[in-house]
Amino acid sequence: MPEGSWSNIEQRALSVGKWGNLFMGLAGVLAAWLSHSQALLVDGLFSMIGFAAAVVGARVSASTQLAPDKTRPIGYAADESIYATFRALSLLGLVAFAAGSAVLNIVNYAGGGEIPDLRYGPIFVYFVVIGTVCFGLAANHHFAWKRTGQRSDVLRLEKKAAFFDGIMTLAAGAGRLVMPFLRDGPLGWMTPIGDSLIVLLLCGIVIGRYYADFMTGLGELAGVSAPGPQVLLAQRAVRPIVKDSVGRLVDLSVLKIGRGFQVQVYLEPDEPISARAVDVITRRLDAALEDSLGPTNTVVIISRHGRVLGEETTGDETTA
Repeated sequence: MPEGSWSNIEQRALSVGKWGNLFMGLAGVLAAWLSHSQALLVDGLFSMIGFAAAVVGARVSASTQLAPDKTRPIGYAADESIYATFRALSLLGLVAFAAGSAVLNIVNYAGGGEIPDLRYGPIFVYFVVIGTVCFGLAANHHFAWKRTGQRSDVLRLEKKAAFFDGIMTLAAGAGRLVMPFLRDGPLGWMTPIGDSLIVLLLCGIVIGRYYADFMTGLGELAGVSAPGPQVLLAQRAVRPIVKDSVGRLVDLSVLKIGRGFQVQVYLEPDEPISARAVDVITRRLDAALEDSLGPTNTVVIISRHGRVLGEETTGDETTA
């Protein structure tokens, strides 16, 4: 599928996600005010971050289509990695805030403070409506992600966020419906602080996922090598072309940057090679790598040593 069509699909899916998250955010704030539920306020804040992320994600989706220029000589694909990193970081910050607020609420109750009783009518309506919207958004992003060849990190992240938001919403709703039945049993002590306990539980569930997303994005920005299976795919695509047309493949590095890859191919020709011939080989490698990995920026480097340049002595001449 042409990249322009990918962008159109992404933009439509993110537009749906934007307005869906705005609706859920406002509904969460309203429901929290009506029900006295701290967890609903946290859920609403998560959705507001999702709204902001969809707005930024639409801009990132457009910028990744731009060609390399003087300002960004290797293109704009890294915008997607920047987006993923800071989106995950903002969610980690919100998780820390929510967990801290819940702990303070529990400490306040333990010290004799009063906690307002929950109103369960707005809570029940909220979870039914918001759970439906969350899974609808997850399906919307999933099908759009499939149509773009499963190569859009923006849609992948938004799909995961919507799906986990739906799971958390259902889990929190079920927990609150159970709380009144515990009031007269041995777990009755949990009822006044049940809302805060659920917040802590939900924070514990999502923090690992958001941390993994943050580290993945940070690794791409730091230039960490792509995962082993993708490096192996690149090697399989490159070796036959190099062997048939040039000489020996010395080294190969693969970096994942957003939805694309930066591949550096180090070659040692069997005989002198012209600049034109290098361009021809680069185009062949680029096409083969794109079939294997997806959007790729390929750089061919003529070298006997690869990415770590050694020292070579020939007669009285030393070249480093």
